[in-house]
Amino acid sequence: MQQLATLVLLSATISATANSGQAPMNHINSGGDTTIHSSNRQAFSQPASNMPLMKKMDFHVGNSFFRNPWVAAPASTTARDGLGPLFNTNGCQNCHIRDGRGHAPGKNDLNAVSMLVRLSIPATTEKMEQQLITDGAIAEPVYGGQLQDFAIPGVRPEGQIDIHYSTIIKAFSDGETIELRKPTVKLHQLNYGELHANVMTSARIAPAMIGLGLLQAVDEQTLLALADEQDANGDGISGRINRVWDIEQQKTVVGRFGWKAGQPSLKQQNAAAFSGDMGLTTSLFPTQNCTATQQTICSAVPNGGQPEVSDNILDHVTFYSHNLAVPARRNHSDPDVKLGEKLFANAGCHNCHIDQMTTGESQFAWLSGQKIAPYTDLLLHDMGEGLADNRPEFMATGREWRTAPLWGIGLTKTVAGEMNFLHDGRARNLMEAVLWHGGEAEAATDAVLNMNSQERHALIQFLQSL
Repeated sequence: MQQLATLVLLSATISATANSGQAPMNHINSGGDTTIHSSNRQAFSQPASNMPLMKKMDFHVGNSFFRNPWVAAPASTTARDGLGPLFNTNGCQNCHIRDGRGHAPGKNDLNAVSMLVRLSIPATTEKMEQQLITDGAIAEPVYGGQLQDFAIPGVRPEGQIDIHYSTIIKAFSDGETIELRKPTVKLHQLNYGELHANVMTSARIAPAMIGLGLLQAVDEQTLLALADEQDANGDGISGRINRVWDIEQQKTVVGRFGWKAGQPSLKQQNAAAFSGDMGLTTSLFPTQNCTATQQTICSAVPNGGQPEVSDNILDHVTFYSHNLAVPARRNHSDPDVKLGEKLFANAGCHNCHIDQMTTGESQFAWLSGQKIAPYTDLLLHDMGEGLADNRPEFMATGREWRTAPLWGIGLTKTVAGEMNFLHDGRARNLMEAVLWHGGEAEAATDAVLNMNSQERHALIQFLQSL
């Protein structure tokens, strides 16, 4: 009881410090005025609640191109043809299940579907070092930036992905234990030759789509204020901004999207996914996603136009991805949820999972000036050897990941049907995800390991309320 009283007092102090000088916000409406009040399986697929009615048609058109499958060219569906020839999936929502998270392949799954494997090699020449400025990583010479495990008829897929797990046991201070699973990626049935001897791999599941336009609208000054690259305040947390290449602006800017914040904007993120995941060209990525080894095959099959995804379609999909609303919190007045929120703060989790921001100017006026609770600082943090993929991406090292937003995380299973967390889906529940945190989060993880069963239950109830 004395320990709990101390934690409550500490929480009040931290909360007052965090909110000093700022008007209080409604933490229930995590997305500000864009928040929707829905908690069913379609909770991640709703438009921002404050979107003007005349814009709803644009949202639904964008949804149709996000949801419906693309096909190989030539086809009578000329607006949706050009798939491949190499690809990972034929529709955005195959990976972003109902606009929620993807998952790692199960034992009986024949393919990865909502998970992919990024590939790159170390930069070993001055030319490669220069290439890192615009590409962020050096693609594997034969297979490119990610392994594509599907192909159109008549073309062989690049290969297949197997994930094997080993077991790690973690013990709480009260003697209870929990089993974590550590994945190992194996690529097989490779159809285009051997992989580079020094290939680096990184498995990634698709993240949830909600609230992305609000994160786009957080201005750079806010992120600079949160960053503490040299840990000047000595709290052990040294978040830093990833600097990435913006194709339209032809310059290096702040990275925000992707597991390592490797993309600067939703438009470029979407165009990169069309290219890498579906083999579709856009004005940002105008050439087929084929390496020199594959050029003969790729140039021999029909394409779906130049570009295959028109600017009009890319703009509608980008509008859609800007405006998927964040669901309101549930059970926020439950005593366990309230206790869990305090324990979350006292453990230091909120040092990176920031619970209060205000958006700046957005190209969509209704997203501007919103008080939001995304539970992310959009910064890179060293997450320790356990989570390291040892694959750099722009400024991000092989141990760094962008703080994942937690809003809506309690609806993960309701929306997507499964609970797989972290970049490769290794965590099967929220407690497993918490206990994989290392590096800068080591102290927070230790605090959780020292919680009793009631406190651990409360912590999870809080996360489920988001």
